[in-house]
Amino acid sequence: MNPANLPFDSEAMLQGLRGWVECESPTWDAGAVNRMLDIAARDMAIMGATIERIAGRQGFGGVIRARFPHPKQGGPGILIAGHMDTVHPVGTIEKLKWRREGNKCYGPGIYDMKGGNYLSLEAIRQLARAAFTTPLPITVLFTPDEEVGTPATRDIIEAEAARNKYVLVPEPGRADNGVTTGRYAIARFNLEATGRPSHAGATLSAGRSAIREMARQILAIDAMTTDDCTFSVGVVHGGQWVNCVATTATGEALSMAKRQADLDRGVERMLALSGTTNDVTFKVTRGVTRPVWEPDAGTMALYEKARGIAKSLGAELPHASAGGGSDGNFTGAMGIPTLDGLGVRGGNGHTLEEYIEVESLVERGRLMAGLLATLE
Repeated sequence: MNPANLPFDSEAMLQGLRGWVECESPTWDAGAVNRMLDIAARDMAIMGATIERIAGRQGFGGVIRARFPHPKQGGPGILIAGHMDTVHPVGTIEKLKWRREGNKCYGPGIYDMKGGNYLSLEAIRQLARAAFTTPLPITVLFTPDEEVGTPATRDIIEAEAARNKYVLVPEPGRADNGVTTGRYAIARFNLEATGRPSHAGATLSAGRSAIREMARQILAIDAMTTDDCTFSVGVVHGGQWVNCVATTATGEALSMAKRQADLDRGVERMLALSGTTNDVTFKVTRGVTRPVWEPDAGTMALYEKARGIAKSLGAELPHASAGGGSDGNFTGAMGIPTLDGLGVRGGNGHTLEEYIEVESLVERGRLMAGLLATLE
């Protein structure tokens, strides 16, 4: 089966993708994420898949597991793993409206990662229409919490991956048309400063500001960044009344490293910041962590298969390890052959200028179809 002969149509794909993008699905709005999962479940049911809904937990949306008809259904096969949550709050569609400008198409979550999820289903659809039976059964798993580190569904992803031979992750492709064969380790931290209140006008000196201590620690955390391990504070909340010395301030920090040992040392440094200074207590607790995923022989063999398919389609397919975690961190670290970055090309993810390159829908759709048709 030559994927170049499959009649992918970028305009038809855009029409289907638009409904996905305009169904906004920020991680923290479980109802919104579930509405997006409903749309995907309906699309896959029409394609003939058996749909299973798994209830959410920890306040997040649910999970959809779809198994497509196959003579070996239930046996080890190919898992396509994607997330349906985005970083964009409901209402972003008014600021980042769906719009087409030449080869670019804009919309919240279109790049990360609804475009990749949609082209994966289109690849399955095209193979089915061609009456082609893939060597291995296909399972699709769509999850609700990747953008916050996958705290509620890591166990489901790992369990499903363990039942399969390969994992394909349609996160955004690289700018050089490459794919991702490894990802850096990531740790999240919760920060809390607790001071002493006082009236900011009448008795300022009697108070101890939690905000001041948080600000001091933010500078210290940023200064810990090295080439081997980075640190950043991305969320801060503090105070309630401007005429009160703030009693509490909270924050969230992120650390990333290319090697697990470097991240482990970074975690130790972060946790060591806990203590009391000038009557203000600063506490660091560890949040969710993504393990380092270093490419092994299985992943590289999977990559070589993809590279050969891309070459037959007239394209080069470079590869690299990448920062910015994904659920591929988990499956790759388990030693299951995993190929990430199989989704659309584009840019400006997590911003109000997020876009995809329209032509990549068909190009990456053909690559995905080629993998599904040849992996065994």
